[in-house]
Amino acid sequence: MRLRFTKYHGLGNDFIFIEDLGRNLVPNAERLAESLCHRKTGIGADGLVLIARSNDLYSMQIFNSDGTQAEMCGNAIRCMARHLVDEKNFTEPVLRIETVGGVKEVHIHHQLYAVDMGEPDLSFNSEEPVEIFLDGKEWIVHPVSMGNPHGVAIVPDLDSLDFHKWGPILESHPVWPNKANIEFVQVLDRDYVRVRVWERGAGPTLACGTGACAAVVVCARLGLTEREVTVSLPGGDLLIEWAPNNHVWMTGPAVRVFSGEVEV
Repeated sequence: MRLRFTKYHGLGNDFIFIEDLGRNLVPNAERLAESLCHRKTGIGADGLVLIARSNDLYSMQIFNSDGTQAEMCGNAIRCMARHLVDEKNFTEPVLRIETVGGVKEVHIHHQLYAVDMGEPDLSFNSEEPVEIFLDGKEWIVHPVSMGNPHGVAIVPDLDSLDFHKWGPILESHPVWPNKANIEFVQVLDRDYVRVRVWERGAGPTLACGTGACAAVVVCARLGLTEREVTVSLPGGDLLIEWAPNNHVWMTGPAVRVFSGEVEV
C-alpha cells in the first residue's frame, strides 16, 4: 500500500502528516509511527499525525516515534493549521482543530500561528511539587498538564545539566502514572527563559509547544517571570502568554518540509 504524506516542522520538532479521513489507519497507527518515524529506515520524524474529519471539524491524532499516543502537541497543531491552509485552501483567520486533548483554536497571523492551548491543570498528579531523590540528588519537579502530562524542573544552568541522563530517568519515574514530558528550565530574565525538553515517547526534541507552555505557567506561578515570556528552545523561540482568563496562548511558526509517497 502506498500512502501520500507531507512532512512539517515547528522549530525543528518534525512530524509526518497523513490524511486518514476514513480512519482506516488507526488500528495500525502505533506500528506505522515506529516505522515511518525511524530516522535510519523510514522518513524520519518525532511523530506521526493522522488527519481525520469529524462532522465539521478536522481532527488530529498524534503518535510519538516509539508508537505511543500523545494527547496533544503544540508544534504539531501549528503544523496542522499550516496543512489545512496549504492543502485544503482554508482562508479563515481562525481555525478550530479537534485533538484528543480537546478542540483547540488557532489564529493565523501571516506566517505565525497563535494557538489557544486552553487552561493549565495545576492539580494534575499533585497540587504540590514532587520531590524526587535519585543518585544522591534531589529534584523538585512541578506537575502541570496542558492536555498532556508535564514535569517542570528549574535548573541554574542548562549547559552543565546531564540532560541525556536525567531526562529519561525523570520521564519514567514511578511518580507519573503514564510517564511525563520533562522540562528543564533556566530563567534568564523576567520575560525570557531557556528550556530543554525530554519528550515522553520521543526523547530529546528541538522544541515542544506544550512543554514551553507548562514551563511558563510554573515560572509565573512561582513568581520567577511575568505571564508573557519568550521561551528559547534548541530549535528557536516561542512566545507564550498565560492570559488573565487562565488560557495559555502559544505563538510560533510552522514550516512545510516536503511531500511524497511511501510504500508500507
